[in-house]
Amino acid sequence: MKLLLDLGNTRLKWAIAAADGWSARGAVAWEEDVSTALVQAWQGLGRPDRVLGASVVDTSREKQIEALAADVFARGVVWVRTPAEACGVRNAYAEPQRLGVDRFLAMVAAHAAGHAPCVLAGIGTALTLDALTEEGQHLGGLIAPGPWLMQQSLLGATARVRPEQAGAIRDIADNTADAVVSGCWQAVAALIERFAAHMADQHAERTPRLLLDGGDAAALLPLLRVPADIAADSVLRGLLVWADSHPVPASP
Repeated sequence: MKLLLDLGNTRLKWAIAAADGWSARGAVAWEEDVSTALVQAWQGLGRPDRVLGASVVDTSREKQIEALAADVFARGVVWVRTPAEACGVRNAYAEPQRLGVDRFLAMVAAHAAGHAPCVLAGIGTALTLDALTEEGQHLGGLIAPGPWLMQQSLLGATARVRPEQAGAIRDIADNTADAVVSGCWQAVAALIERFAAHMADQHAERTPRLLLDGGDAAALLPLLRVPADIAADSVLRGLLVWADSHPVPASP
């Protein structure tokens, strides 16, 4: 039994991996009382053999989670850091550690599941795009603000764009609230479509599959004009592949 941790910008997702899949799972936003929520969720789950984590947050939050894992399970956390190559995936970055570990593990999960060649779109606080060949070669990617961060940036940098009510996503808007929301979400959708089309042009023999993950993936899916699938829990699934590929050395 393994406890897998995905420390994202907005929330922490976790899952207990057993032989038949997730036996327990959950998520908590950083703006909540993380310690209390996790202690309540983890008590009574049994002691995992290993605790593995992927993090894109600061060291202080990692230390907080390490302390909780030690208190509840008497286990340390093994933090997976982005390598140059692992689990059949080769990192395109000249400085491998600068690629977010969440992006690398999403590619690991996709490759292990037989989804490559593929384009992976992570739609959360940031929008991340990565291209992966059938052979596991990462070709590179793009990073942009996610739809909500884009809206916040627009409202924070303008004096008169101040909608008084929540907007809705429309093809064309006749009020400011809808225009802001629609413009930001459609901009994200358009960038994903453009990136996917570029990758398809480069691989005419087999069109890369488009996979979406992240907190806003389901909301974005209907806006796309190209085929796409939700690949939920890609970081956690990548962590599980990593764990199986990096067993704990046997004691002498």
